[in-house]
Amino acid sequence: MAVRTRGGGSRTLVWIHGLGESGRCFDAIAGHPHLWPYRHVVPDLPGYGRSPWVAMARGLDATADELAGWLRARDEDAVVIGHSLGGVLATLVAERHPDVVRGVIDVEGNVSAGDCVFSSQFAAMTETEFTSGGFVRLWNQLYAEAADDAALRGYAASMAFCDPFQLWRHATELVEVSRGETLAARRAKLPVPFLFLAGAPGGICDRSRALLGEAGVRVSDITPAGHWPYVDQPEPFAEAVARFVEALG
Repeated sequence: MAVRTRGGGSRTLVWIHGLGESGRCFDAIAGHPHLWPYRHVVPDLPGYGRSPWVAMARGLDATADELAGWLRARDEDAVVIGHSLGGVLATLVAERHPDVVRGVIDVEGNVSAGDCVFSSQFAAMTETEFTSGGFVRLWNQLYAEAADDAALRGYAASMAFCDPFQLWRHATELVEVSRGETLAARRAKLPVPFLFLAGAPGGICDRSRALLGEAGVRVSDITPAGHWPYVDQPEPFAEAVARFVEALG
């Protein structure tokens, strides 16, 4: 993976981007003054951003295992912060390899099918349909819609560099696991400190909020914000991250 680092604090924050994005989406928030005391490690997942495309697309579990192996090799006391798909991956890493994670901040990670705004469009096609023309059509549509939305502009810019095969594989598995509605309960059972940061009122859907509440998952709202709360409201977002990290001791 292509990896960038910033800062040199005693606590390491590892930022995992969402479906179709790259680590560049965290450039501004990782440089926020509230987060200066920490070391920031920002990878581009395989097949995304500046990381090489792979011979065979990886599923969610395989990607989580690869991230865990990478974290273990770094031997750092890391808090993993994942956005959207990255939030699901951070959950899987903590679930499957809790020894490599000091804590997890899940930012707008999928909980139910209502959260699959983009992934459901990708997964509605077969792999062949998506990779042979569907990806380009959807990207052109997204690019046209992003003119007045800073978060969408960044999303469209990052998605242009994605491996369509990897994007489709992650999207289809993300839709499948979201429809199963098991992720809220799985988050509640994680053996590491966990915080769910949600954009409100434009973030996760009502069904997902209900599932998280029923499971007893700790949720903190960033308002007013949508799916990218660290873009919409960087000040309260950075404050929430710093509070969580400092509470770990």
